[in-house]
Amino acid sequence: MILVTGATGLLGTYLLIELSEKESKPIKATFRSESKKAKCRDAFIKYNPYANAKKKWGKIIWIETDINNIPKLSVAFIDVSEVYHCAGYISFISSEFEQLKKINIEGTANVVNMALAKNVTKFCHVSSIATLNLNPGETTLNEDSKWNSEADNTAYAISKFGAEMEVWRGVQEGLNATIVNPGVIIGCGFFDTGSGKIFKNISRGIPFYTSGKTGYIGIFDCVKAMHFLMKNNLFNNRYVLISENKTHKEILDTVCSNLLIKAPNKTISKKWLIIFAYAEEVLNRILGYTPKIPLETINSFYNTSVYDNKKITKTLNWTFEKIDNCLIKTSTDYQYSLVDSSSSSESSS
Repeated sequence: MILVTGATGLLGTYLLIELSEKESKPIKATFRSESKKAKCRDAFIKYNPYANAKKKWGKIIWIETDINNIPKLSVAFIDVSEVYHCAGYISFISSEFEQLKKINIEGTANVVNMALAKNVTKFCHVSSIATLNLNPGETTLNEDSKWNSEADNTAYAISKFGAEMEVWRGVQEGLNATIVNPGVIIGCGFFDTGSGKIFKNISRGIPFYTSGKTGYIGIFDCVKAMHFLMKNNLFNNRYVLISENKTHKEILDTVCSNLLIKAPNKTISKKWLIIFAYAEEVLNRILGYTPKIPLETINSFYNTSVYDNKKITKTLNWTFEKIDNCLIKTSTDYQYSLVDSSSSSESSS
């Protein structure tokens, strides 16, 4: 059997779409709440490009568990030979560091330990480009870019690096594992969490842009790459999953154009954004207010990070979907989601 942890998120949902089409083995999937599972089902059926989506959904074996709940996790691993570990917590709020460690590091250690105990033969761990640091003499980031503990790393990056260390520890103990480091993942259907918030924030109007740049990948390319690596037994290695490097301004311009709203034409200095973020940090600590711009994200708005995808493109031998296409499809889907939400509200009133 194949087990997918964190199956109800953006990545987990689309991975289920890919596996249910390409794999003959039974699939298990973990979930933490019925509401998340229901949202996953809706997205699985709506965005599935293959036939018989409802029938395939019905064949998935669902296990309600948390990766920090050892007894229930043990039940999820019964008869499992392959694991895609997608479960994780994303936050750039410094006060949530303990939760990041609990889920991303301790949770991954639990999954790795269970995989070793249950003699799992294949393991894919989803990390992040956040664990890659530029070292002296480097201008681009790739699989050989080493972690630099002296760098100004976010709490999220630290937790994901700790998770990677747990996987490498598992490799030393005999686990066949591969690690993927995706960039910002663009995909439809999940606009309240992760990268999906980009579209919601832009739709509300952003008065300025920053000078940063980072790597992006479409959701279908991401899950296809993960499946390919596992299917071809490409273990004990890691792969940066990037389609293109885009500036923040380019992302804003494309999404704003498709949403028919004015794109920002003014930049903002880093010091003013830091002042704003500090004010939100104070409100977070005193009132529990959720920052719109967490202090830890400021550097990413201005860093020009360029990622090299040569290793994965040579391995896969296919062409990634253009990010502009992904942005247009996803922003259009976001518009439709607003209409659907409005219609549902009117029907219930």
